[in-house]
This record gives sequence, structure tokens and C-alpha cells, in this order.
Amino acid sequence: MNYLHTMVRVADLDLSLAFYCDQLGLVEVYRSEHPQGRFTLVYLAAPGDLEAAKLRKSPLLELTFNWDPEDYNGGRNFGHLAFQVDDIYALCERLQQAGTVISRPPRDGHMAFVRSPDGISIELLQKGEPLPLKEPWQSMQNTGTW
Repeated sequence: MNYLHTMVRVADLDLSLAFYCDQLGLVEVYRSEHPQGRFTLVYLAAPGDLEAAKLRKSPLLELTFNWDPEDYNGGRNFGHLAFQVDDIYALCERLQQAGTVISRPPRDGHMAFVRSPDGISIELLQKGEPLPLKEPWQSMQNTGTW
């Protein structure tokens, strides 16, 4: 058995791509348009998985954009996506500067949570050992749910 992808439905493809690619740092591997079914699929990979994703088409995050508007509630019911990152502080700072709320700051130098524009929880885990504790993260309180 091989892991292939996780699919999340998105309400605004451009907004979601800005979050997942421009802010979070994922890379679009390929996309497919399905006029008969009225939806678009966009497959993304973490930079460290890019070559494997191109070769094996996994591991991927599949964004499904249905052309007819739908209301997607309950993103928290999905659980979360998790990504290992090289520098959790730098990524959280980049996300915050782009307007993303850091729901659970990396107070421990190891773990943080943010939410996508569609309410999907994203867990960020520091690669290797936790980074030394650092302000403003160490003192920052949780915001909302994660």
C-alpha cells in the first residue's frame, strides 16, 4: 500500500493557492479541468517531496474546486494536514505577515497550527529537534480553535 493524496474542497481556488503555495510554500505539480463534472483538481507537493510527487504522483495534497458555489462548513471535522518544516519560526512569521492567524503559536519551538482559507487545520512541525524558545512566539497565546 502507498499513500497517494489528501483531498480538500476549496471555495476559492485563487485564495487557496495563494495560501498553500505563496504562503505555506507548497508547489503545484499538476492540475486537471473537468468541464463535464464542473470541477478543477490541483495537486500540490511539499518542496521536499516534489521529485517523488512528480515521479509517483504521491504524496500530494489535492485541492478540489467545484465550479458551482458550495458552502463548506466543518473544516475542523476533517482533522488536519501536517507538514514538517525547516524553520517553524520563519514560516510562522511569513504566514503572519501575509495575514494568516497563527492559531497555536510555536511556543515550544516545535509545533504550530494555522488554518487555510477554508478552515482546514494545518499542523506545522519543526524538522529535527525543537528550536530554542524565542519571542514573540514563546509568550503568544492561542487564537481561536486549531
